[in-house]
Amino acid sequence: MNNTATRKHWIDNLRWVVVLLVLLYHVIYFYNNKNVFGGIGGFGDGPQYQDVLMYILYPWFMPLLFLLAGISARYALERHAAGDWFRSRTRKLLVPATIGLFVFQWMTGYFNTLIANPDMLASVPQPIKYFICAISGIGPLWFIQDLWLFSLVLLIVRKIDPSNKFHNWWGKRGIFWIIMLGVLFWLGEQTLIQHPRPESADGLLNLYKPLFYLIPFLMGYFIFSHNLVQEKVAKAWVPLMVCAVLFGTWLVVTTFGQDNTSPQYLSSGLNCIYGWLMCLAMMGWFRACFDRTGAFASYMTRSSYGLYIVHYLVIASFGYMLKVHTQLPPAAIYPILAVAVFTLSPLINEVISRIPFIRWCVLGIKRQRPERSSGKE
Repeated sequence: MNNTATRKHWIDNLRWVVVLLVLLYHVIYFYNNKNVFGGIGGFGDGPQYQDVLMYILYPWFMPLLFLLAGISARYALERHAAGDWFRSRTRKLLVPATIGLFVFQWMTGYFNTLIANPDMLASVPQPIKYFICAISGIGPLWFIQDLWLFSLVLLIVRKIDPSNKFHNWWGKRGIFWIIMLGVLFWLGEQTLIQHPRPESADGLLNLYKPLFYLIPFLMGYFIFSHNLVQEKVAKAWVPLMVCAVLFGTWLVVTTFGQDNTSPQYLSSGLNCIYGWLMCLAMMGWFRACFDRTGAFASYMTRSSYGLYIVHYLVIASFGYMLKVHTQLPPAAIYPILAVAVFTLSPLINEVISRIPFIRWCVLGIKRQRPERSSGKE
């Protein structure tokens, strides 16, 4: 029986750890010299070995967040009516990704427009300039926009297994079949538009990757929410991690210097094998070793969502000013930006979470403190 009575601290902990990795990733990503969309550019044409972090993290950390979201969705729907749950999802996800753009994220959008073209808005009327900045400020909020859409899809799709037969069937499968789910991971990557057309929505679709990310979200809901599946992954976490590290090393050594966000790169077999094994290894590791909490972990569980929402303003503003308005070397710029994002993001989150109405617009919360983001959310 899939008993969800006990709080899943390992899901809480894994979620906030991945969010912290997202913050670190964006520090490196912002200055990459691989022509990846959204960055300001690197420091010369030579190799930037710090960019290796992008190759290590990008194949798996966002799919893993969607897996955890799918697991949490099942636990929440076991405790709440579907309508109540979806209204909560709408407030928590859709409000910050729409209204929040005009209240907070427009500032991020302002710096994004400066990075893209400093003269682009010079002759644009202020109201239109504000609207353009707001839309340009979506940035990492594509994640919560996707997640809201998947929540809507889930309310329909879950009806295909009302008696949990499929869910329970997977509880009886061994680790081999769990690993073989990586085929679905690979198939999802094949849905990317291999040759996006300029001046079309192809690039946007490749950014959101809705068909790809829907797969781990649904796998989380239907499969990995089962306690027996989690236990099997936890028992195998060491060999899974060893295999993931080996494939990841192979991937980095053979592809460093390529655009690691291109559809050709992401749909490659090696990238998919590494990405899937890391998702399994991280879930297994945290299920086996970090299914507990404490004061700091509890704080991060409450705050990680807010950190994700606000952090890119720090990245875009400080990152832009450090590169454009100072003569500091890269060896100083990276640590300064890292310290800024890891100190100012929590501060901004704490301030916003205490301001009525603003916290609803930006963070999707009504209480003074952010809602607990739990393994049963």
